[in-house]
Amino acid sequence: MSKAAPSSPESGEESLIHVRRIHRRDLNRVWEFLKKVFRDVNRETVEYQRPRSKKRFLEVYEEEGVEQLLFEVRRGSTQEIVGYAECAFEITGTDNWMNERYFTKHDMRPLFVEELAVHPDYQGRGVGAFMLEQLEHLARLRGCTHLVLEVAENNIGALKFYRKRSFYRLDAAIFMAKKVAVDSELLPPRALKKPRPPEELAAPAKAKRSSRRAAKPRGAEKRSSAPPPSQRRASAPPDAPAGGEREPLAEAGAPTASRPDPARNR
Repeated sequence: MSKAAPSSPESGEESLIHVRRIHRRDLNRVWEFLKKVFRDVNRETVEYQRPRSKKRFLEVYEEEGVEQLLFEVRRGSTQEIVGYAECAFEITGTDNWMNERYFTKHDMRPLFVEELAVHPDYQGRGVGAFMLEQLEHLARLRGCTHLVLEVAENNIGALKFYRKRSFYRLDAAIFMAKKVAVDSELLPPRALKKPRPPEELAAPAKAKRSSRRAAKPRGAEKRSSAPPPSQRRASAPPDAPAGGEREPLAEAGAPTASRPDPARNR
């Protein structure tokens, strides 16, 4: 299936958009294409947009029930990717945000559009419209009643594009946040003090050294106030034992020994 696109202003020739199913040999080229398309969107949204990882992208190729369509513009022997669409007829993946019971309750049989990417240089040239037309065609052939996709709320251009084509908002979650006033663990920057002149730094140090020389040495007062050894011996009681030793005290409860009377020994 193909559709004429606006003529190229450089060559003046009419270019055709060709659509086909992806092949294994296309996986690396498509991965690089998706990274380029979603680079700016991923910088501005809370929820990380696709592709989440190359590993997951390669796993999708092996899954059943998933359609991966490649849209190309061919010029001679060259083929340039201008669009990529990925859709599934049932909810896939373990980290999917969609609730299958919601669609059952509302009697909806959706075709889930997992990916819809247009080359930045080809936006506004009918590529996206052709891709949606292709997906609606698949939905009708498979008996689906709706196209269901996810788009970031701050992706204004994409929202206008889908609303213009009769897409409406489902009962989906909205990311909300409330700012909490907290104190920083680290103190704010502080100004350095101005350096002091060298003369101010040197003056107090000299005065401090001179005051140390004038001060008395430690322990001088204690040594001068202590009595000489001769006075200490003279002040001892006459009955004290020689050498300054004292008699041991009698133990509590023991009989007290009296001194022998010299008169009795005579």
